[in-house]
Amino acid sequence: MPDTQSQGKIDLLRLLGAEVYPVPAVAFENPQNYNHQAKRHAERLDNAVWTNQFDNTANRRAHIETTGPEIWCQTGGKLDAFTCATGTGGTLAGITRYLKEKSDGKVKSFLADPPGSVLHSYITSGGKLVERTGSSITEGIGQGRITDNLAPDVELLDGSLNIADEKSIEMVYRCLDEEGLYLGASSALNVVAAKEVAEKLGKGHTVVTILCDGAYRYADRLFSKKWLETKNLLSAIPEHLQKYIVLP
Repeated sequence: MPDTQSQGKIDLLRLLGAEVYPVPAVAFENPQNYNHQAKRHAERLDNAVWTNQFDNTANRRAHIETTGPEIWCQTGGKLDAFTCATGTGGTLAGITRYLKEKSDGKVKSFLADPPGSVLHSYITSGGKLVERTGSSITEGIGQGRITDNLAPDVELLDGSLNIADEKSIEMVYRCLDEEGLYLGASSALNVVAAKEVAEKLGKGHTVVTILCDGAYRYADRLFSKKWLETKNLLSAIPEHLQKYIVLP
């Protein structure tokens, strides 16, 4: 896995018995990218499967067959838009495909994208990929390419929102304070995107998103004053919410 991932993730995997090899985070085109290293490692083992997380389209299919229908059922088909970020692309693509087909195209779908990802510019520029630059406090979302999971449905998207880290970190604290939800930055980014889509559509519309991670894997970062200061994010948290910054 990329060595940029939280120590909490690494510790949990090792606790469950996994051998974890953090490797430098390099572009997908680089042979040393963690995806390619994982494939080669699996091929060297006698009894192993490489799941090909980002390009295994069973991921997308699962959301067409399960998550999409669940959303439609729980809203009684009365939803106007869906939005979420994408890492593998399976969640956004599969749910978008199902909701578009079920609603005859009436349900709108928007990508929520963090800094450092090329997908927002790809969608807003009409399909031009640019070199990936920058980074985000979010983990596992944002991309430097169009994955096999996303490719079949990217043209179905109605637009994209670029969500700054300042907005995501503020929403982490707001959800904790106002809703009692202990969310990670990726989920918080999705909430920010849903809020912005709702504001775009106006009152009376129903917008759905996905809460895809909890804060427990990232608590040593998200609630650390020192870490927030190094990321220049401390000032993004309203003063009345800074009481939750309990780590040095």
